Amino acid sequence: MKKIKIVSTLLLSLWFASTIAQPGPPHGKKREEIEAMKIGFITKKLNLTPEEAQSFWPVYNVYQEEVEKLRDNRRKEMKAARDEFDTMEDKEVEKLVEAEIAFRQSELDILKKYHPQFKKSLPIKKVAKLYRAEDDFKRELIQKIQNQRDGGRPSEKR
Repeated sequence: MKKIKIVSTLLLSLWFASTIAQPGPPHGKKREEIEAMKIGFITKKLNLTPEEAQSFWPVYNVYQEEVEKLRDNRRKEMKAARDEFDTMEDKEVEKLVEAEIAFRQSELDILKKYHPQFKKSLPIKKVAKLYRAEDDFKRELIQKIQNQRDGGRPSEKR
């Protein structure tokens, strides 16, 4: 029974990875790989049952799309600002800082919007694990990227 549960969870994870990778503008193979890794990571950390996965992933995917859209807009705005930062007037820099605060608030607003839906899909302990798993995944991904840049050797713990 446990093997069936594991296999079905993995199959659901792969299916969700393929559905995330297809809609929207192409972001490249690396991004798809990262999304697939994230799905597997979250599925493992939350130990989702097939029923939980079936109700959770559609909500989470919409949540992620909203957050990514917000982040993409921010990236575009910040790229131009980075290129001209040293020559900017104080008022322009102040606008950038205010825009960053507004971005962070918008990101939090999206989370607050989806939190009740997550609680409908998952027990509250798994919702808490979700938020932790997202942070853990980011840290792990950053560590992998740093290791690749350092030629594959592990970097010092900070």
